[in-house]
Amino acid sequence: MSSSAPDRYAVAGNPIAHSRSPLIHTQFAQQTGQAMVYERLLCPLDDFPATLTDFVNAGAKGCNVTVPFKFEAFEMAARRTPRAELAQAANTLRFDVATEGGWLADNTDGVGLVRDITVNAGVALAGARVLLLGAGGASAGVLGPLIEARPAEIVVANRTADKAQVLVDRHADWARAHGVTLSARSLSEPGTAYDVFINGTAASLSGGGIPVGPEVLHPGSLALDMMYGPAAQAFLDWARAHGAIARDGLGMLVEQAAESFALWRGVRPDTAPVLAALRALVDGAAPH
Repeated sequence: MSSSAPDRYAVAGNPIAHSRSPLIHTQFAQQTGQAMVYERLLCPLDDFPATLTDFVNAGAKGCNVTVPFKFEAFEMAARRTPRAELAQAANTLRFDVATEGGWLADNTDGVGLVRDITVNAGVALAGARVLLLGAGGASAGVLGPLIEARPAEIVVANRTADKAQVLVDRHADWARAHGVTLSARSLSEPGTAYDVFINGTAASLSGGGIPVGPEVLHPGSLALDMMYGPAAQAFLDWARAHGAIARDGLGMLVEQAAESFALWRGVRPDTAPVLAALRALVDGAAPH
């Protein structure tokens, strides 16, 4: 490979054709003058490690990882950032060579979510009461940074409360260190009147409706779905109908991408123009 060839990156997942990450990172690269290309990497469900290894052997420098491979990506890395360790999942890999310690795994989902809420939406997390719905990979990826933002309380609610409890137990020391009350609940008793409600379940993706009632909100609550586009529309409509400020996951997507980009390239892009361009594109797209 010529030394003048641009560095290669990708987003790895299954499915992957829908991903907006190539558009985001291409704009970041243009903005910051980085010589890189960013593509989609479709990985067979039963062959993620081999597909990823082939990509690395072809000279790639790093990748983002999306569903359903975030746990496998974490396991494949020689080194993990503290926030990846806390999540036990990775959405970002940097393919450092063995002399540098080997692959580095990070999880930028949580810091992306927190930045979108506090900076882009202008909603304070410090001292707030937060409901996080779901106990899968999405919630695992964001809980640590949410705690770090020092809300007064975080409740993790899940269909099976035991799974939520496992997530809470893993973050218990981190929550105590930041003065945050952290607990697990079932979907049947999620609590009421939260300042911030985050949907980290796949309910929007499957068209399964909102798994909790409007009592979790109060007028002016922020209700955020990690999905975006047509998948999030029913949630956004529901939140607005009950007096909440509705937000989708597009800002989180751009902000977590910026954090990944900074890890790879050592420069942080300006997210505002990229988010604005993506918002116009997504909102203008016909439902499909």
